Amino acid sequence: MQKAELRKLMLQQRRALPKEEVQLRSQQLATQFFRNFELKVGQTVHIFLPIIKNNEVNTWLIIDELRLQHPGVRVAVPVTDVAQNILTHHHLTDEAVLVDNLWGIPEPQNAQIILAPEVDMVLIPLLAFDEAGHRVGYGKGFYDRFLADCRPNVLKVGLSLVPPVEAIADTNPFDVPLDAVVMPDGIWRRINL
Repeated sequence: MQKAELRKLMLQQRRALPKEEVQLRSQQLATQFFRNFELKVGQTVHIFLPIIKNNEVNTWLIIDELRLQHPGVRVAVPVTDVAQNILTHHHLTDEAVLVDNLWGIPEPQNAQIILAPEVDMVLIPLLAFDEAGHRVGYGKGFYDRFLADCRPNVLKVGLSLVPPVEAIADTNPFDVPLDAVVMPDGIWRRINL
């Protein structure tokens, strides 16, 4: 299936999910994440803040657990720079003032900047992914550009409410494949990991 049609289909399916189902799957996904990934003091984990109206994974469940059980792990979140068509990355602390951007994504306004090479693990939003680790997002390319700026060994982990599709037909050389995807019922990993 082509990215555009897959994006449209998955957006429709996700928007049709009851809020309670999204919350349940998000809780299951958070449990899978903490069971399957080792976190170390000094690591920086980059995680997106959810667009609630789009029924995205509720990443606050992961963020809150990181803060409570892993205070030595630094949490970074993106801020969209529309003028330059890039993401900047900011340390999310209790003091951060969050303001919704034009897409309804909460973003910190007063937080310390974190450079892409400082990030050890990126938790990536997606609408769909395939069995080769390619993802379909909203189509703006923000995460592909961000991942290209990260260290080669950064761990790229998608968060998905649904299992993979067989294949995305129109991938391109700029698409950065995922290393793993956390789902409510388990973890998908690339074979060569």
